[in-house]
Amino acid sequence: MTNTAESSTKDAVSASATVDAAATLEQLLDGRYSCRGFTSEPVPEETIDRIFRMAQRTASWCNSQAWQVELVTGQATAAFGKHLTDHVLSSDMSSDLPAPERYDGVYGDRRRASGMGLYSALGIERSDKEARLRQMLENYRFFGAPHVAVITSDAGLGTYGAVDCGGYVSTFLAAATSLGVATCAQAAIALYSDAVREHLQIPEDRLIVCGIAFGYADADHPANTFRAERADLSDVVRRHG
Repeated sequence: MTNTAESSTKDAVSASATVDAAATLEQLLDGRYSCRGFTSEPVPEETIDRIFRMAQRTASWCNSQAWQVELVTGQATAAFGKHLTDHVLSSDMSSDLPAPERYDGVYGDRRRASGMGLYSALGIERSDKEARLRQMLENYRFFGAPHVAVITSDAGLGTYGAVDCGGYVSTFLAAATSLGVATCAQAAIALYSDAVREHLQIPEDRLIVCGIAFGYADADHPANTFRAERADLSDVVRRHG
């Protein structure tokens, strides 16, 4: 009887812990958003290291761990941002990875809704091309974030390496959120891979996948009132059996 009672108690504790863990993860995922307005306050080095340690637990194909990270911080972030902004204003796109060919159907609808929602939060009219350009360029200033992580993959691993890096980014975002650090994953910088590679002296055998701007959110910035919607399960899950 004692063993049975102890077993039941352990099962109950285990079930409770599982529920708490799931609730915590749901809270983190619900609370995370793409921050587009940061304060200049730097994230402590020990917090950054903890985020990286958690992100390093990401699953990968054959445990290849395709990702490598170029961490830019402090004054180097501003210099990197200026380099990218100047390049974007004077050069054509040059991406290591193929950019989307088009956004058809529901993908186009979601893209437009996201853009319109952000510009609405910022009070930018569709016809205001100058304001839209200024906001677009904020991507290359990392929205004022004090830190940016550039994620690269081994060229020889191809698509699988890029997929693994996507998993790494997702884990990084959740880890940062758990520590009160705001983030914005930025595919925009990968559209100018040549400028990123030149400035950070990244070898040719590394593919520029994306960047992650991170720091502390500016609670008063209007862009941070915007939240993108998510599709219903019925729109993305096909059930068999």
